[in-house]
Amino acid sequence: MAKINPNRMELLKLRRRAQMAKRGHKLLKDKLDELLRRFLALIDKARSGRVDIEEALAEAFGVLAVARGEGGTIVITEALAGTGQPTTVEVGLENLLSIKVPTFTIPQVAVSIKYSLATTPAVLDSAVTGFETVLNPLVSLAQLEKTIQLLAVEIDKTRRRVNALEYILIPQLEESIKQINMSLSEQERANLTRVMKIKEMLEARR
Repeated sequence: MAKINPNRMELLKLRRRAQMAKRGHKLLKDKLDELLRRFLALIDKARSGRVDIEEALAEAFGVLAVARGEGGTIVITEALAGTGQPTTVEVGLENLLSIKVPTFTIPQVAVSIKYSLATTPAVLDSAVTGFETVLNPLVSLAQLEKTIQLLAVEIDKTRRRVNALEYILIPQLEESIKQINMSLSEQERANLTRVMKIKEMLEARR
């Protein structure tokens, strides 16, 4: 910290800075606590959503394997080649604790079944439907995980600022205030000693 002048004006200025720093520290600490609470809640939600999606995909792939077993890999591959269609993901932004986080939305997707029902096994329809139902949860999970990533960055930044205030700036300000108080006390004692000596000298001349 730069050299300071031990006077009452500087003392008042440092006390005000210390009060502002402590107030800012409390606000940032409250923000950090809320960020961590939201972060942990979203982690649990994402973990649960990932498990659900993995189970749904495993089931859909299992049904698809049955369809390949019944109809043959070549027939199923050719049948599915014409079922896909472009899907647009709309990206927006929302405010979460002063953080801009993305929102992902997609229109209702209905898979166009263009393969011949006569030459493919009926179980293939169930596989296609299974993959279709996973699409929206998958996009929601992507949004959730991106939000978690942004929260993690903000938590790290906020924690650094909290630590800087708590362990560097506030202790420096308090130490400077202490030094000025000590210096002013010494000045007062020195002034009092001079006054007493002058008084003694004046009384001695009488």
